[in-house]
Amino acid sequence: QVQVKTKGSTGVEMEALTSASVCALTVYDMCKAIDKGMIIGPTYLIEKTGGKNGDFHRASDI
Repeated sequence: QVQVKTKGSTGVEMEALTSASVCALTVYDMCKAIDKGMIIGPTYLIEKTGGKNGDFHRASDI
């Protein structure tokens, strides 16, 4: 899980999603010698507040 906070900037959820994806790819890279068949994902937004489109709260976890 990744949490990002900012002042005045919008679209920061993309940075959070990118961070989570890069972290998962790093874990894959470290473990690929053990199992190349690992599955990465899902990566999804849970909650977002502020910004010009308002708040977003996922109804339930996937």
